[in-house]
Amino acid sequence: MTSQAETGTSYLVVRDGNQWRDVYRLMPGQVTTIGRSSTNRVVLRDEICSRNHCEVFQSGDRWVLRDLNSRNGTLVNGLTLDEDWPLEEGQIIQIGGCNLGFTSDLLHAFPESSPDTAESISDTAEMVVFDDPGPESEPEIVHRQRENRFRDGSVEPSDAPDRMRQDLTSLYRLTLEMGAARDADQLAEVVLDGLFGGTRADIGAVLLLPKGLRNRPQSDQLRVAAYRSLKDLPYQRVSDYLSGTVLAEAEAVLARDVGDDSKLVDRDSLGQIHAQSVICAPLRVEEIIYGVIHLYSTDRENLLEPNDLEFALALADQMAVALDGLQDRESLANGLARMQGENESLRDQLAIDSELIGDSEAMKGLRQIIDRIASTDATVLVRGESGVGKELVARAIHFRSRRSQGPFVCMNCAALSESLLESELFGHEKGAFTGAADRRPGKFEQADGGTLFLDEVGEMPSAIQAKFLRALEGHPFERVGGRTTVDVNVRVVAATNRNLEEAVAEGTFRKDLYFRLFVVEIQVAPLREHPDDIPQLANLFCEQFTRKTDRDVGGFTPEGLSALQAYDWPGNVRELKNTVERTVILCTGEKITGADIQLSALVSTDDGADGPADHPIAGRQVSLEVLEQQHILAVLESTEWNKSQASRILGIERSTLDRKLKRYRVSRP
Repeated sequence: MTSQAETGTSYLVVRDGNQWRDVYRLMPGQVTTIGRSSTNRVVLRDEICSRNHCEVFQSGDRWVLRDLNSRNGTLVNGLTLDEDWPLEEGQIIQIGGCNLGFTSDLLHAFPESSPDTAESISDTAEMVVFDDPGPESEPEIVHRQRENRFRDGSVEPSDAPDRMRQDLTSLYRLTLEMGAARDADQLAEVVLDGLFGGTRADIGAVLLLPKGLRNRPQSDQLRVAAYRSLKDLPYQRVSDYLSGTVLAEAEAVLARDVGDDSKLVDRDSLGQIHAQSVICAPLRVEEIIYGVIHLYSTDRENLLEPNDLEFALALADQMAVALDGLQDRESLANGLARMQGENESLRDQLAIDSELIGDSEAMKGLRQIIDRIASTDATVLVRGESGVGKELVARAIHFRSRRSQGPFVCMNCAALSESLLESELFGHEKGAFTGAADRRPGKFEQADGGTLFLDEVGEMPSAIQAKFLRALEGHPFERVGGRTTVDVNVRVVAATNRNLEEAVAEGTFRKDLYFRLFVVEIQVAPLREHPDDIPQLANLFCEQFTRKTDRDVGGFTPEGLSALQAYDWPGNVRELKNTVERTVILCTGEKITGADIQLSALVSTDDGADGPADHPIAGRQVSLEVLEQQHILAVLESTEWNKSQASRILGIERSTLDRKLKRYRVSRP
């Protein structure tokens, strides 16, 4: 017995009862972990043993034992470890009821054992020394490789031997075929064809994970995407040991003498197909693993070689890239299909919402003129008071026209400054101005093939009107900061509540633009001129907001509808819609009565000034809180829900207004 284990091959031998059975070779430069967890290299099935109990590692020319803060401690020849322990020949490591002997000479180890112990170790060592259940040391694996030489261009075809040139040619052809594959299974068949043509394998399989995984996948997650046997052997379950090793370490391995390996034969059915050598290569792109390739040779005279491993790894890398592209393509296709479905649904809903409601003569006449002009590409000017539904008229024109399948794009000309309005209308190039980080198409480009609705066109700045006129006449235009001309096919529907004739007379609106817009004019009547449509509109809005707010409101009482019809509606249909939404939210009964309806205290008089309204709610006795709600909501409606402006009118802070609206449970329609 030597004084200490010197550099060379050393072993841990596990005692099972009175027999020394399992032998584990200690591999230089690798740590051998011992514990109850299956992730350890030496697994001990003893409850006294901790999950990660201790470890043996090389330090200089010695093997050293270290306890890993185990619950019950580690002993060597009866002495408890309290620090790292250099192991010496013949020493016994005791963990609970388990003993592990340390030796570098299997033939003469443990002389104190029974006379046949050394012989039994000698007889079994050749077999079980390779039976290593952990991933740290697999003596049956004769070659490992993480990167193939084709990948980094280190192999030039002109310098390569015949095998290398042949492999490069095959890889080029297979790359083209893989690019044409439509799905993962078809891709797997192409790869399997290439593997049989480029290696000595007579059995092969491509196994894929459900999807690319970053965390360490398990071998039981693999499914067979393609399998082939030149001898028509049935498919056998592949080695969990090898596939688990490859998945865990993301490197390809070549193993031989599989038939003599008890771990692989007994547990993985490889013995049934008489595999003599095995290649297992991961399908990975950076940190993502898509599966593995398995190749077998059952001919002892024609074993798989490192060149075969090189080719298989190169093909695995190519397949992984192709799988990555297929997954991205599938994700994009699914996203596109989903977006198309949502777009169709939204377009259908938009078409439904674009229906003009009402049976009055005013509404019948409006629908008739829309039907007459919709089939043309004429520019339309929609005029009317604020809130009458000019955008609704524009949408009705669009969905009744030949452009109904094209885009419908809206823009408010009064909402932006002159420079931003030009950029929004015509787009801009990257770097055209501060903040222009990328090229952006404008509303005209977005509406190509469809309809562009410009609201409040009378507020368009004079500097932009000339460029807008040219685009309106069908001339190409340039994006802001660009020189490339853009051609579009757009129908323009403009709307305004401003007196354009006065604007032309004052010189704030171009006369030629006025005549270009004034091809077809539609005048939308204010709601007070067709009050007979109020009940139908109110019931429609009530039904919509009842569904939206999940309230149980069954419409209006006759008194409630009379209150609505008696009101002047200075805000027109927009005000009616907002009033119904507010009423549905605040209503406590099954139906909306006249007492539930809170109408605005602001109406438009003949001279345009606002004053108190003479309507059913004016003289009613109400609480101060209800009056406050009415007044705040009326001011918000008059400012089109501009909270900052409403706060200034009310004389309160913006935050105070937000708190009151939250208390009333009211939000902007």
